[in-house]
Amino acid sequence: MTQLDVRPQAGDTVGGVPEGDVRGKGLGKGSVGLVGSAVIGISTVAPVYCLTSTLGSTAGEVGLQMPAVFLAGFLPMLLVAFAYRELNKAVPDCGTSFTWTVKAFGPRIGWMCGWGLVIATIIVLSNLAGVATSYFWLLAGEITNSPSVAALDDNKLVHIATCLTLIAIATAISYRGMTATKGVQYALVGLQLVVLAVFVAMAFQKAAAGTFDTGLDFSWQWMNPFAVESMAAFTAGLSLSIFMYWGWDTCMTTNEETVGSARTPGRAALLAMVVLVGSYLATGVAAQMAVGSGSEGLGLGNEENSGNVFAVLAGPVMGPVLGILLFVAVLASAAASLQTTFIPVARTVLAMSTYEALPPSYAKVHPRFKTPGRATVMAGVATGAFYTVMTLVSENVLTDTIFALGLMICFYYSLTAFACAWFFRKELRRSARDLFFKGVFPVLGGLLLAAVFLKTLYDAWDPAYGSGSTLPGVGIGNVFLIGVGLLALGLVIMEITARRSPAFFRGEVLTRSTPALVVED
Repeated sequence: MTQLDVRPQAGDTVGGVPEGDVRGKGLGKGSVGLVGSAVIGISTVAPVYCLTSTLGSTAGEVGLQMPAVFLAGFLPMLLVAFAYRELNKAVPDCGTSFTWTVKAFGPRIGWMCGWGLVIATIIVLSNLAGVATSYFWLLAGEITNSPSVAALDDNKLVHIATCLTLIAIATAISYRGMTATKGVQYALVGLQLVVLAVFVAMAFQKAAAGTFDTGLDFSWQWMNPFAVESMAAFTAGLSLSIFMYWGWDTCMTTNEETVGSARTPGRAALLAMVVLVGSYLATGVAAQMAVGSGSEGLGLGNEENSGNVFAVLAGPVMGPVLGILLFVAVLASAAASLQTTFIPVARTVLAMSTYEALPPSYAKVHPRFKTPGRATVMAGVATGAFYTVMTLVSENVLTDTIFALGLMICFYYSLTAFACAWFFRKELRRSARDLFFKGVFPVLGGLLLAAVFLKTLYDAWDPAYGSGSTLPGVGIGNVFLIGVGLLALGLVIMEITARRSPAFFRGEVLTRSTPALVVED
């Protein structure tokens, strides 16, 4: 019996596309396995950092339905992950979203999709470096029992110098290749998950003992997203939840360095997402049972605690000694993610340069470490420069830039999801599996993220959105101006690049195509 499948044939196709179309980059093949790839994906998301920075904000928006919103945010991520998995099977290229959207929609849409990924990553890198810096001095103050040491973080010059040092260290580790990256990540991710498990266990213990007056009994109603009071609150909570899952696609950008490049990255991404949603639900439920979601005292909804929940709960839940471990875990989470987040931006730039969508100098791979060395260094320099300028200009601008991150995430994720359905459009009637995993699920995920993108744009028009600041006499929120401005900047750079690299933009380098259907015994 015969069946149709999309698989490479010697001298014929690579992943179902013409052999001369997809180019090798010279990366170190077989450097990462399934577990290593999943660990890198988890690290990029930075679960402990995400929880401490958004647990309180989410509870403040949706109250007791926080666990339900965590599940709701997981849904579009899961649907988009199916799109990534199917596209990776057909075209295992480290350019991921860039390469796939070019092949589906053409060079200009693909270029802008790659731009969205690169800009989102630069913003996240700068934010992670800033958080790691703050926790470095906070932890130093806790260890030395010296408020003056912790206060060094408030010194702008000391803060920037420490931040640039951490960025340089992370850049150096990423520069040395996937083997060095993987070794560091096993330790840092393992530490995060172990400390988080201890926190969850002790929070359940405190809840059972009724230690805190604001504690609550568990209710299955917490898992009902329809119980959220308003659509505005649900959308705000959903935006935070989506941010908490962002970064799992790093598993895909290492596909050319992974054992079994066509299938392993997709499995690793799904494995990472299962670990993430399990961690988020367990932590959210345990914290809510222990201290409640109210706006008073230790309640998760207290605005004074929402920016850094674990800093407030570490001592009461884990005690003074073990509580320090939670500070270490947050620092490890930010530091680990800072290092792995270089992976997607460097490999996307490498792919764009290889296909002549960026200057050819960024297509160079280090002969010893087999990494995109120049692209990695470029990402480090851009991150350091971006964070320094934003910090010196205004803390409000830096905050609003981070809020604009959600726009970039929804932009390139939704484009990639739609690209999957269009790329595989000729296969959707072949079987029920193809219809759902290559068509229905990706389109649904893309529509959900596109809706969040548009709703965020609408909300961000209001000057009160984000930090509540705006340019004098403009009357439009800074988040809107920054988000739209970054996309407009991408259009300008794209047109300049089009004049220097016309072949790519004429569709002569990376062609639009659908996968070749290969008949196999």
